[in-house]
Amino acid sequence: MRQCKGWTVPLLLVLSVLGAWAQKLPTRDEGLFQMQIRDKSLFHDSSVMPDGAEISGYLFRDTPKRYYFVVEEDNTPLSVTVTPCDAPLEWKLTLQELPEEASGEASGEPEPLDQQKQQVTVDEGTELFTYKGNDVESYVATSTPSGLYQLELLSTEKDSNFKVYATTTPESDQPYPELPYDPRVDVTSLGRTTVTLAWKPTPTGFLMGQPVQYCVVINKEHNFKSMCAAEAKISTDDAFMLAPKPGRDFSPFDFTHFGFVPSDGFGKDRGLTSNKISRAYASKPKASDIQKVCIGNKNIFTVSDLKPDTQYYFDVFAVNSATNTSTAYVGTFARTKEEARQKTVELKDGKVSDVFIKRKGSKFLRFAPVSSHQRVTLFVHTCLDAVQVQVRRDGKLLLSQNVEGVRQFLLRGKPKAKYLIRLRGSRKGASTLKVLATTRPSNKQPFPSLPEDTRIKAFDKLRTCSSVTVAWLGTQDRNKYCIYRKEVADDYGEEQRRREQNQCAGPETRRKSEKVLCKYFHSPNLQKAVTTETIMGLEPGKTYLLDVYVVGHSGHSVKYQSKLVKTRKYC
Repeated sequence: MRQCKGWTVPLLLVLSVLGAWAQKLPTRDEGLFQMQIRDKSLFHDSSVMPDGAEISGYLFRDTPKRYYFVVEEDNTPLSVTVTPCDAPLEWKLTLQELPEEASGEASGEPEPLDQQKQQVTVDEGTELFTYKGNDVESYVATSTPSGLYQLELLSTEKDSNFKVYATTTPESDQPYPELPYDPRVDVTSLGRTTVTLAWKPTPTGFLMGQPVQYCVVINKEHNFKSMCAAEAKISTDDAFMLAPKPGRDFSPFDFTHFGFVPSDGFGKDRGLTSNKISRAYASKPKASDIQKVCIGNKNIFTVSDLKPDTQYYFDVFAVNSATNTSTAYVGTFARTKEEARQKTVELKDGKVSDVFIKRKGSKFLRFAPVSSHQRVTLFVHTCLDAVQVQVRRDGKLLLSQNVEGVRQFLLRGKPKAKYLIRLRGSRKGASTLKVLATTRPSNKQPFPSLPEDTRIKAFDKLRTCSSVTVAWLGTQDRNKYCIYRKEVADDYGEEQRRREQNQCAGPETRRKSEKVLCKYFHSPNLQKAVTTETIMGLEPGKTYLLDVYVVGHSGHSVKYQSKLVKTRKYC
């Protein structure tokens, strides 16, 4: 297969130089060829196949596309490889007869171009090879006759990308990395969120000295037969290209990696936006869809951040870094392990349960009332950060929301119903909470009622060298309030206070020397449910941490937000 010096000359001009047999296409100049093959714009809008270079193309559905090339001499080896990307393709290779005038001596006037075109297109030629499917398929012949060869491609399912490689020197070119004797990808380790893959290295790298790297593709749908197919899927998800409608003045080679970058006015004139077609084959990973990772020349790779109990498909491609051509290993698939089943905690009717949840972890609680019931009252008291609470009755979701502080939920009951409570912890750190479920109606709640605002307010103007005055809100229920103080260092910060801000830790965890007083308080009018207290006996210029605990009828307590105060140094 030989290529004329002017790579962008249309086929008709190529045929015009065949008017006499003495006029041959020049032999490939390797230096010039390497320079031209790097300049993708030379393939723009050309139906002439280059010798020894992979080209990319685009097919509109039900619209055939044809490529041509000339083999000058008989007994020339020939190899043509077609790689479908988005969809299965139909393609065939035929040998066309050259015009009779081209086989004689170089005498007389050549035929007009339109007559030559008619002669070539009317004659269907000799069919050499046909294929239909989405496999990477090749036509290989050790000896072919001279003549004009035509490659016709058709996509009947949808618009599609494809790649074609043709050469008359297949033994020396070796464009695609060679697969090892065992081309399978093996799963060597399997976990809940990780899978380790291993494969035998390609001989192309260490035997032939060519630059080879490996790319791994992970997805949940199926294995890919070529990297072209995987990249097409990635590009579709990334909306990398806006394909014009047939009939416009357009060549698919205008797309990046199909030919050359569009000119500045191209998108504007044809109503196309250039930013949608400038990133062909940009591998933007999406954890939930498809990922492509190139890892250099390593042949062991661990895929992480997978979902438990999920089936994934894994493909490995050996890529020639110099030519960007690739070969697919035999892909594999695996299902990640299930999450370790957690022990479900049984809740007893009317009893408080202490629950600990690891950071970003979950806990399951089960409540199965013995007798029939009309409703279930659920109390949740979070001690630190907010916790997500989800309740299902016999599999039906009843509620799902974040809870902070003390919350009470009334759930409609059902005879012989069972309740599953899922608690999901915070991202910040471990969570502790108290949970109570009951079917027994009671006027006395196990946890004390709280106002919406649980802050402690300090009055700066009432500060002295030995006392501070504070206030906090109450409720309409008569509760017991206990206030405690603790001297802390001047550099006592937010992080230290947060570590001690456990709302479930009651007064029983404090030293007796830190207790200031306890008193009962309530107000029928919430507007007036405010109490104040002056704390005496403090030292000048010292910093104190104040805590207020509200104690319920059953002895369970809840702590208000801690408050830092400082006495005056000089009075």
